[in-house]
Order: sequence, then C-alpha cells, then structure tokens
Amino acid sequence: MKLPAFLAVCLTIVPAAAPTPARGQDAKPRVFLQETEGGLRVELNGRLFTEYRYGDELLTFPVFYPILGPGELPMTRDYPFKEIPGEDKDHVHHRSLWFTHSSINGVNFWAVNKYKDHDPGRTVHKGFEKIESGENSGGFIAKNEYVAPDGKIVCTDTRTFRIHAVENDQATRILDYGVTIHASHGEVIFGNQKDGGMAIRVAPSLQVTARDKEPATPPTGHLVNSEGVRDLEAWGKRAKWVDIYGLVKEKPVGVAIFDHPSNPQHPTWWHARTYGLCTANIFGRGTFEKLEDPSSVDFRIEAGKSASFRWRFCFHQGDFEQAGVAGLYEKFAAE
Repeated sequence: MKLPAFLAVCLTIVPAAAPTPARGQDAKPRVFLQETEGGLRVELNGRLFTEYRYGDELLTFPVFYPILGPGELPMTRDYPFKEIPGEDKDHVHHRSLWFTHSSINGVNFWAVNKYKDHDPGRTVHKGFEKIESGENSGGFIAKNEYVAPDGKIVCTDTRTFRIHAVENDQATRILDYGVTIHASHGEVIFGNQKDGGMAIRVAPSLQVTARDKEPATPPTGHLVNSEGVRDLEAWGKRAKWVDIYGLVKEKPVGVAIFDHPSNPQHPTWWHARTYGLCTANIFGRGTFEKLEDPSSVDFRIEAGKSASFRWRFCFHQGDFEQAGVAGLYEKFAAE
C-alpha cells in the first residue's frame, strides 16, 4: 500500500541524537516498543515513556496513558484509569492523550457513554501495520474503524506515531502523532463542534484554574500560544502551537502541542481550557468564531478521498521560553 506523503516523511525524518555508548548484543534499542495485551508499551532508554491503549474496557477510542515526561513525571491526569486523591473527576471522556471528534456524520465519537439520549460511536483498533524500535527513533502505524452504535462503519483512519530519542530524554521527550482520515464508506462530515480534535488532559497541577474551590492539588499552570496570548484568552484562538507549563511534584515542566503547516486550515483553532483540557481543533471553527451558520464551515471529505493531519507533543523541562518551544516548533515545521 502506498502511504500518504506525510506518513512517509514521519517514518524517515527524525531529530539528530547524541552518540550512544557501546551496547551489549542483547541490549534494547534506545526507543523500544513492545506489543502488549490490548496495547503497546513504549520505553526510552529502558524506562517507560508511555503506553498506547485500545483494549481497555473503559475505552471507546485509543489513548496514550500514562505519559511520563522529563524526570518520569506524570504529565496527564490519571482519572479515570486511576482514582488519585486530589484529582478532578469531571469529564470522564478526557482520557490522557487522544484524537477523536464529537460529530462525525452525526455520530458522537468523543463521548464514552450515552449523550443526549444517543449512544456514542466507537473507534475500533483493527491492527498494527508496523511496529519499529530503533536507536534514533521508533514508531508504529495503527489502523482503526469508526463504528456507529448501529454497527455501521462511518469511516476509517491510519495513525502514524514516532517517538524520538533526543540527546537528553530527561529534558525533552517528543511524540509525533499523525492521522489520515479515509472516507472509505462514503462522504465524511466533521460537524462544527468545539469538543474534538487532537486532545490532551494535563496533570492537575498544570491546570491554570482548579474546578474545586479548595483543590487538594493546587494549580500552578499557565497557557501560552505562539501569538503570545495567555491563559483564559487563549481559548478559541488560532495559533501554530500552545504550551502548558507549571509544576509537577514541585518540578518545572510543560508540554507543547504543535500544529504542522501542512495541516488543513493551519494554523488551527484551540479549545484550550484553563482546567487542563487542550485540543487542536479545526472542526470547531464556527463556534470559536461565533458564526451565524456554524454548519457552513463543517469539514468535509469526499467519498473515496482522505485528509491528513500531523501534530507533535514536546514534553519539556522549564517553561516555554526555557525549553525553546518556538525554535522546536520551527524545526518541526521544516520537516
């Protein structure tokens, strides 16, 4: 099968890594991927970075959880996979790091339980096309079907992931997330909805504001986008990237989400909430821009065609300036 151009790029272009010391014949590669029951484990230099999960009974879509950033610090909320004292338990469908949307041909794939008297759709894992470990990077390709509650397949996708072995994985950890949506079963319409897109729900201490009046985990976070817009004002704005930074276990860390220039309608709109949710979402334009007819900007893919997206997550030490997020974005944009 001939891959879309951007997938081929994802599989070939990686950041330079520092020379590594000699390894024993049986040593694992620096980026090591291993299939598990219902998922795939990703290690960096012998330590857990993240797990790709699709088989958990909680899931109606694949997710990455947990995600351990610099210093093995947890970068996303544990709930609902674990109930940790002090964590908010709102929005049960906010599950670490994921991609989906709340209206695809009228079906809600964002929800995980009955929503407005409608059952949710499911994004069903159909197999790995490729799993590859490596010294400089590793990655995998997964295939999915979007299945409506009545069993009808709405569309399919191909997801390509790349994990990079940067010079110091205790300073920066990089995950590339690519999605190609295939209109394999007729026209696909991503309806105007703010709830959807490329999403992350960060650790409670990275929130800008807490939902509880007296949170057990005080918020320390800030939001900033590529245009310099901060915190609450970043919601609904267009930007090349958004960075969320603060303290996790008293250590300064953050995560930057990059929207690639090749993406449709770049730069994207951001459903960036101060309580910890952040999504890159071109599908909510009508809401973000308060258009009189939001349906006029529904994102459509003609039957038999496809649309591709690329994002990068950089989990970093320090704030966005200390991490050099603007420069990291320019490197990504040039790929």
